[in-house]
Amino acid sequence: MTNTEQNKKEMLGTAPVGKLLLRLALPTVVAQLINMLYNIVDRIYIGHIPEVGDLALTGVGVCMPIIMIVSAFAALVGSGGAPRASIFMGKKNIEDAERTLGGCFGLQIVISAILTAVLLIWNRDLLMAFGASDRTIGYATDYMSVYAMGTVFVQLTLGMNAFITAQGFTRTSMISVMVGAVTNIILDPILIFGLDMGVRGAALATILSQALSCVWVIAFLCGKRSILRLKPRNFAPAPKIVLPCIALGTATFIMQASESVISVCFNSSLLEYGGDIAVGAMTILTGVMQFAMLPAQGIAQGAQPILSYNYGAKNTARVRQTYRILLRVCLIYSVTVWAAVMLFPRLFVSIFTPDAALVDFASKALRIYFGGMVLFGIQISSQMTFVSLGNAPASVIVAVVRKFVLLLPLIYVMPRLVGDRTLGVYMAEPIADVLAVTFTAILFAFQFRKALRKIESEKVG
Repeated sequence: MTNTEQNKKEMLGTAPVGKLLLRLALPTVVAQLINMLYNIVDRIYIGHIPEVGDLALTGVGVCMPIIMIVSAFAALVGSGGAPRASIFMGKKNIEDAERTLGGCFGLQIVISAILTAVLLIWNRDLLMAFGASDRTIGYATDYMSVYAMGTVFVQLTLGMNAFITAQGFTRTSMISVMVGAVTNIILDPILIFGLDMGVRGAALATILSQALSCVWVIAFLCGKRSILRLKPRNFAPAPKIVLPCIALGTATFIMQASESVISVCFNSSLLEYGGDIAVGAMTILTGVMQFAMLPAQGIAQGAQPILSYNYGAKNTARVRQTYRILLRVCLIYSVTVWAAVMLFPRLFVSIFTPDAALVDFASKALRIYFGGMVLFGIQISSQMTFVSLGNAPASVIVAVVRKFVLLLPLIYVMPRLVGDRTLGVYMAEPIADVLAVTFTAILFAFQFRKALRKIESEKVG
């Protein structure tokens, strides 16, 4: 066993959980915030293209649901494979952990090739289906045709970076994101304005920055510091290796890919009942929600290596302790954010718009939309624990129930049950959240005990 591997074993298996969670979660939270920041900066640059900035920004905005789906495919492999690799590490089975890493790498290459072909051949049809108009389709296709060529870099950067986090190297995974963010921010003005490439320049800046991050990630996974190393003999995506990873990553895939579908449903209902101002408010509400949830998601991702490793090592006491601390931290955070939004909704809304009428409308809607946030720490911590313990069925069930069984029907049902139909649409979110948290908590209580009893019996046996 190498010194690096021994140190990580001692860290994940014996270091104080509270301090360890802080050490692993902080870089992950920072990486999430940096990633969102440079996406915002990217759109700011596009919006300032002379004379056509508004149309260009709208055209690129139409591309976002497709880009989210591309990212979801990376999560399908990475978020399922990384916890399984951590579990194998806990079992001291480095060979199967490396086979998981290599198989997921090979699978992402295959997925990238398929996605690239689809985006290049059918990008115009897809963009029209997602809301492009005759005025914006040109900008949308210009962006997507360039972005499609870098799909492989996006897939490998996002998917393989999860395996760096899974080994406990969260600072390195944070640097992977920073490398891409800084490069993108530098290249954007040069390519968009300096070389007069417009939205094509923005797309090229994105794929070049992702390519640099990809090189950084792969170089680390091939280097001596990494416990798990990429080896060509493991690249063939053997079904018995990658299928359990796909099963485990399906929940994250559903959560990410369904966002575009949910967005279309919300916007169509709000346009019918409340007009453009209601749709504009929804853009702000989702922006506040995404930004507010990033730290909680980062904390949960930081807990994943600890949970998975100790589950593989059959250290049930440490698994319980990690979950309790994760639950406490996430719940305190969600309650704090909920209270801040309830007390100061205008402060959050005014970050996104100076328009007085929109601020007034969105502030009222934000309090409704965030109504269930007070309990959402339970949802995040429990769902991440399902994934960390390799419980694919439970993680998928939780994702499907919240998005498709609850939220989607409620978007159409609630406006028919309340006097103000526009506010009824917004009410779908908190009602779905409360019901989903209740369902998740009940399911988790049974599944968590069952999982720990199983490894305790194996340990005795």
